[in-house]
Amino acid sequence: MKLSTPSAKTITPQSVIQETLEQDKILIVDDDPSLLRLLGIRLSAAGYVVESAANAKIALGMLKSFHPQLVISDLRMEGMDGMALFEQIRQQSPNLPVIIMTAHGTIPDAINATKQGVFSFLTKPFESQQLLETVEKAIQLQPLGAKSKNKQDLWRTKIISRSAIMESLLQQTKQVAVSDFSLLIHSESGTGKELLAKAIHQAAHRADKPFTAINCAAIPEQLLESELFGHIKGAFTGAEKNHQGLFQASDGGTLFLDEVGDMPMSFQVKLLRALQEKEVRPVGSTQAVKVDVRIISATHKNLQEAIKEKTFREDLYYRLNVVELELPPLAQRREDIPLLAQHFLNHSNHQSSLDINGFSQEAMEILIAAPWPGNIRQLQNVVEQSVALSRENIIVASLVKNALRDESSSLPSFQQAKDEFERDYLAKLLKLTAGNVSQAARIAQRNRTEFYKLLNRHHLTAEAFREED
Repeated sequence: MKLSTPSAKTITPQSVIQETLEQDKILIVDDDPSLLRLLGIRLSAAGYVVESAANAKIALGMLKSFHPQLVISDLRMEGMDGMALFEQIRQQSPNLPVIIMTAHGTIPDAINATKQGVFSFLTKPFESQQLLETVEKAIQLQPLGAKSKNKQDLWRTKIISRSAIMESLLQQTKQVAVSDFSLLIHSESGTGKELLAKAIHQAAHRADKPFTAINCAAIPEQLLESELFGHIKGAFTGAEKNHQGLFQASDGGTLFLDEVGDMPMSFQVKLLRALQEKEVRPVGSTQAVKVDVRIISATHKNLQEAIKEKTFREDLYYRLNVVELELPPLAQRREDIPLLAQHFLNHSNHQSSLDINGFSQEAMEILIAAPWPGNIRQLQNVVEQSVALSRENIIVASLVKNALRDESSSLPSFQQAKDEFERDYLAKLLKLTAGNVSQAARIAQRNRTEFYKLLNRHHLTAEAFREED
């Protein structure tokens, strides 16, 4: 059974109430009462919940109870000014975006503010459309789940997202998590399959029991049985004591089988029997052990194609895939990139005791537009590399470009690798035969016509190799 994203939103009284409760909240700070009223009217008309503060001290007190998704503050105020307020906000809520307004805006002010981590800088007077566009971009830095204080949503707190496609997936996930059905997560590599599996475990009744993960592709075939089922002392050379397998270690909880599509065929039948009988037999033992484990598996492969190719058992597939969850690649959830990039930046700051505030606008635009074949894992690498090489307190576009270039060049695509091999192979043949196409074609076991097509495809000429000789 595969769950798909709903094509249309069903509007019910409950959904209207829920939508109202989840409206984005904005705190405006200015010592000009007329401007506070005007901004409040504009933003309320746009659907935001707005609160106002006449000075920075009042605003700091309201942060505790109002929990806004955005703060808009004037720069010049009596007492604590806008930048001082921003510093206080950053200490309390590092991820809360702040927009600074000023009638005294200059280029140095704007550069200084953005370098320190202010999201944006608006010079009065500004158009309503400019304000709303800037506000919308800032609001996108907040996860959809950040507004919910409901304890029932704690299971998803480590999943950073505000995209509609992920929100739909998480709603489906919560629905199936409460059961004991086996789940199959299908997605590209680097999308966070284990993180989703942990969230499912946290949402289920097994949350207080162990969660154990194993990468089936990383364990040699001869050790996989021992790793999952355990072994007894003396079962094989080097088995100096009894070893409890991951099935027993996960008893009562959840066992996550990552990259299950790479599991050897010889072991698949043993796994199928363990799932059917709900018991395992350690290597070298004659006694089976009962286990109560929920299985969540994941793969980047098309298992139905693998079944046709006889590399994956069909009966095991249906045992594992009672419900399938499709985790989207990063390129399909680009609105999550600013959130994820900021998260990895905060983590890198903490790990290295740095104090880099954020990304320049151009740098963030490059991140959002990048293709991300390596998904979230690649994004994390790009951010960490940018942080390591940054000499300022903000990540600039050149750092991101260099990191993306290094990432993309570190491992070519399959087609690029194939083309490079063909080109080198053909060049070596022509060099070996001094440009004799007939002889080169015979060595390659291709007819002359096909060989000439290959040469043309790679812009190689036999004459060049004759001259070289």
